[in-house]
Amino acid sequence: MHIISSPGAMQKRSQSWRRQGIRIGFVPTMGYLHAGHLSLVREARRRTGKKGKVVLSIYVNPTQFAPTEDLAKYPRDLNRDLQLCREAGVDTVFTPGDAEMYPGGRPQGPAHKDARPTGFSTYVVEEKLSQNMEGAARPTHFRGVTTVVAKLFNLVRPDVAVFGQKDFQQAAVIKRMVADLNFPIKIVIAPTLRERDGLAMSSRNKYLDAEQRAQAVILFHALQAVCAAVKKKSVSAARLKADLKEFFTAAPQARLDYVEFFDPGTLEPVTQVRSGTQMALAVFVGKTRLIDNAPL
Repeated sequence: MHIISSPGAMQKRSQSWRRQGIRIGFVPTMGYLHAGHLSLVREARRRTGKKGKVVLSIYVNPTQFAPTEDLAKYPRDLNRDLQLCREAGVDTVFTPGDAEMYPGGRPQGPAHKDARPTGFSTYVVEEKLSQNMEGAARPTHFRGVTTVVAKLFNLVRPDVAVFGQKDFQQAAVIKRMVADLNFPIKIVIAPTLRERDGLAMSSRNKYLDAEQRAQAVILFHALQAVCAAVKKKSVSAARLKADLKEFFTAAPQARLDYVEFFDPGTLEPVTQVRSGTQMALAVFVGKTRLIDNAPL
């Protein structure tokens, strides 16, 4: 397994592979890997074949964090991540730093209103699918996501890139960016991996203490409850939202940030929820913000 931190070196390696006709699979991450990330690696390998190459990036991107968010304390353990990548059969791990990804000045960090690097001024902005849910709750988030993913695509030059379904809106935004900007990349959305009790795997689960971890499963239980409610009939979205506010009182550590019911293709909210509608929610458990979603 090779470890590369230089964008130029990563780009040269990818160009060499492509000249040889080698397919490249890519898994972008912010590190602190878990079994969900490793399932994306397996999918990338399946899509590229035995002769293909799988690249996994580890980079905590400052431009997708708001000033009040957890950029400084986001969990990091590069040695652990590299060992997991070796065991998973990753061919190359790309580990750039801020100075490499945002040349001209290091990002000013969470104290700045949008963590904008001082000498970097070109951003990629998706203007439709990114407006509600996470986009409304975190107004600068998707600009940072689309910008860094576009940069990573330009450096890794993958044939296929694999994202997790847990970040449903993010995946939809990336797919739209790829289509709109003519990136020759196949975007694959892999299923959400869950703990045995149903909690979606997330690097941020590390923040939870024992009591919060026990209560965090309410996200999964909320998805299950709504699935059961709409299994045989349509239900008003307003009624379901009101019911969920009451539902979350069963977990005192949990505070509902938002819940939305929407068309999975357009991400437009719906007023009547039925089988086939997508549900997404964000919940603060203690100070930790968790997201989840599911098709109903």
